[in-house]
Amino acid sequence: MHTAPGAPARPAADRRAERPVFAPRIDIYESDTDVRLLADLPGVPEGNVRLHIERDELLLEATTQLADSLGEAVAQEFGNVDFRRVFRLPKGVDAENIRADHTNGVLTVHLPKSASAQPRRIEVRSV
Repeated sequence: MHTAPGAPARPAADRRAERPVFAPRIDIYESDTDVRLLADLPGVPEGNVRLHIERDELLLEATTQLADSLGEAVAQEFGNVDFRRVFRLPKGVDAENIRADHTNGVLTVHLPKSASAQPRRIEVRSV
C-alpha cells in the first residue's frame, strides 16, 4: 500500500482491518513414517503462528507484526499481513502426535503416519 503525499493518515485500527491475507508458500515431503509440511512465513514472530485440527483438516494461521513505533508509513512494499491456509489431512496421519517447529520464518509441521499406515515388511517362512 502506498500513501500519496498529502493523503489523510488513517488511524492504526483502520490499517489493521485492511490487512491483506495471503496463502503461504508450501513444500510437502512424504517418507515411510511421516508427512512434513514446510510453510514460508516471513516476518512472523514466534508466538504468532496458530495451527488447528478440525475433522480432517489442518488450519494454519499466522500474522506479521511490524512495530507501530516506526512512524507513519510514506511508502510500503511490504507490511503487516495475515497468512491463512487449510489442508486436508492425508489418511493414516496420527493426528494426536502432530508437532510443529517455527525457525527463521519457516514453519515445519510433522504429520506422523499411524503404524497401520506405514509400510512394513512381512516375514516369509519356509514350511
